[in-house]
Amino acid sequence: MKAMLSTEVGGPETLVLTDMPTPEPGKKQLLIKVHAAGVNFPDTLIIRDMYQVKPPRPFAPGGEIAGVVEAVGDGVTGFAVGDRVLGMTGFGGFATHILADANSAIKIPDNMPFDEAACFVLTYGTSHHALKDRANIQAGETLLVLGAAGGVGAAAIELGKAAGARVIAAVSSEDKAQFCRDLGADETLIYSRDMSDRATQKDFSAQIKKLTGGDGVDVVYDAVGGDYAEPTVRALAWKGRYLVVGFPAGIPKLPLNLTLLKGCQVVGVFWGAHTVREPQSHAENMRDLFRLYSEGKIKPRISARYPLAQAGDALQLLQDRKVLGKVVVTTS
Repeated sequence: MKAMLSTEVGGPETLVLTDMPTPEPGKKQLLIKVHAAGVNFPDTLIIRDMYQVKPPRPFAPGGEIAGVVEAVGDGVTGFAVGDRVLGMTGFGGFATHILADANSAIKIPDNMPFDEAACFVLTYGTSHHALKDRANIQAGETLLVLGAAGGVGAAAIELGKAAGARVIAAVSSEDKAQFCRDLGADETLIYSRDMSDRATQKDFSAQIKKLTGGDGVDVVYDAVGGDYAEPTVRALAWKGRYLVVGFPAGIPKLPLNLTLLKGCQVVGVFWGAHTVREPQSHAENMRDLFRLYSEGKIKPRISARYPLAQAGDALQLLQDRKVLGKVVVTTS
């Protein structure tokens, strides 16, 4: 087998394509021949030792894969050689083969391509958990999505529309705004790439309020963080919900008096922990998502595909915030 390994702490340029022995599955494990691996922001962090999980080196990044079961370990039930599956593996996905715990794998529909399956669970799972379980979003409410052209942001647009919400997509460029309109966003808003100035922040809040007729938004889905957070909280409606999803622009600091003035909630979204702590709820959400996929209401938008040997380039594109929708690494 081949794998793109992180052998030292560093950026995408430090990954090394390496030949390795193909492993045998252990108890309750599957050996999966990887056809595609989704590229996600945690992949850019884990190779720098900046993620919650720090695997021993050498390891391959890539926490989301799709492929075919090649071998089944002892004690595995419900899977057989030849099954088409996706898996949330945490890391190891940038490889031609991977060992996965059987309980982390899910069979995929016959009509779902491997590249779409490899981009499905993390983004849609995160956004569905955020909007359904954490925000309890309702039809007729207004949803503001920050970083709306990225993987989780694009998923939030589609799921917000499926829930009957009015969606405002906030992005950093016109091409990203058009991408969001194509996804179904009702309104788009282009924000400054530098939000450190107070005047710029106030203008951003004013633009959001203007799009809501001065009422403010009911839910903010913030996958950006940094200096973008406070102006969106200031633009919340009474009893609004601010969803803490990610921090590529840095970890924000919020004046908590705003929560009192607006009667609003600041709600954390930790989808990975949710899947472990609330497996029945996660299973129900996955059924929802496969149903929405079969109905054509959600579909991963893949803007770029890279072969395994160029997985570092895929990570660099994501790190530079140039991705529209999703990027995948393919092995076939």
